[in-house]
Amino acid sequence: MATVHKPKTRLTSPGLLFPFIAITTLFFLFGFITNLNQGMVPELKQIFEVHKLETWQAMLANFAFFFAYFVFATPMAWLIEKIGYKGTMIVALFLQVVGALMFLPAAQIISFPLFLAAIFVVGAGVTGLQTAANPYAAALGPEESSPARLTLAQAFNSLGATIAPWVVGTFILTSKFMDPAVVAKESPAVQHAYQVTIASTVRLPYIVVAIALVVLAIALLFTHLPHIEAERKPEMQGETTRSIWTFPHTVMGAVGIFLYVGTEVGLATIMVFYFSDTTHGGLHTLTLQTAQKLVAFYWGGALVGRLLAPWMFSLVKPGKLLTAFGVIAAGLVVLSMFTPGEAAIAALLLAGFFNSVMFPTIFALGLTGLGPLSSRGSGIITSAVVGGALIPVAIGWVKDHSNYQTALVIPVFCYLFITWYGSFGSAPKHVEP
Repeated sequence: MATVHKPKTRLTSPGLLFPFIAITTLFFLFGFITNLNQGMVPELKQIFEVHKLETWQAMLANFAFFFAYFVFATPMAWLIEKIGYKGTMIVALFLQVVGALMFLPAAQIISFPLFLAAIFVVGAGVTGLQTAANPYAAALGPEESSPARLTLAQAFNSLGATIAPWVVGTFILTSKFMDPAVVAKESPAVQHAYQVTIASTVRLPYIVVAIALVVLAIALLFTHLPHIEAERKPEMQGETTRSIWTFPHTVMGAVGIFLYVGTEVGLATIMVFYFSDTTHGGLHTLTLQTAQKLVAFYWGGALVGRLLAPWMFSLVKPGKLLTAFGVIAAGLVVLSMFTPGEAAIAALLLAGFFNSVMFPTIFALGLTGLGPLSSRGSGIITSAVVGGALIPVAIGWVKDHSNYQTALVIPVFCYLFITWYGSFGSAPKHVEP
């Protein structure tokens, strides 16, 4: 009997490889900027520690950035319908320029609210890029290859995310930090001068970022990106009048993104303190600067995983791979909770590899079968990135009032939900209201 060979699924549709490459550049950008802003957490802790700023308060930097997703994801989805994917991306880039330049006065007058406002505006711009770039990349080829395509694009997100902690550790966390109790005894003028010295290190990186964003926005303006519309399948005719909330796999996908992003960001942020802290069960193994640079390996693991993703998806279905990676990631966090020193550090850093396929896989599974409702589904799922605002603050609060080991229970439960979604919650459904 003749063997029937299944045709190989193309990564992109014919003629759409260059637009896909252009979009991956944007993925690199918002990966870099997202982690550059996460690096502001230890920086703000050092700037305002003289005023007894706690860890959970410093993590409000994460809150400000990811709360922008909750506020702007749906409006950005509406903007896509009005001016298209390309126009939305350009608007988002210029919005980030405004946010980046706001860091300059914030560093001069030492205003915690202004730092948070700058981070919020940058987050609004990144929200626009995420809302537009993810469904656009998903639509650049066959639906069955969208998880592999999104994961490959997310690899460039991880590349930017991997570089950012090194930039923070090398160019931002460079001041000689003094004992905050000693500084608190000085006059207000001396305290302000000390804070300005620390904060001044953020200026050059954000000036460079602002210039790069302007250049990229202008380049994108003159780049030809084909107009993409979701394919309207026969069974989806008239579907645009239905509520996106009647698709449980999309709603649960949004929950999965909420928990995943919160965990990914929370671990990347708390591990800097966990590796260097002398209190609350901290490992006290590394300096703050070294710990920050070491986070690059956490994001580097995600980069490696995303580069390997097309090969992994050729062997294992996306839902099953998501399930397996969720179980392993949860196990690594538990291992870090109960082991000392270098073993605990290695376990948390290795979790980055198993994070690799989670965001793009959950995102792609949540959009499966939506057809013309894809932009709305993208808006709902992208808004769930607000998990990056809430879960890190919760982790920081538990740590401040207990210890690191107890705080790490939160990521464990998040990974277990993701495991469930990969196995059961991602099956496409439509429930009549």
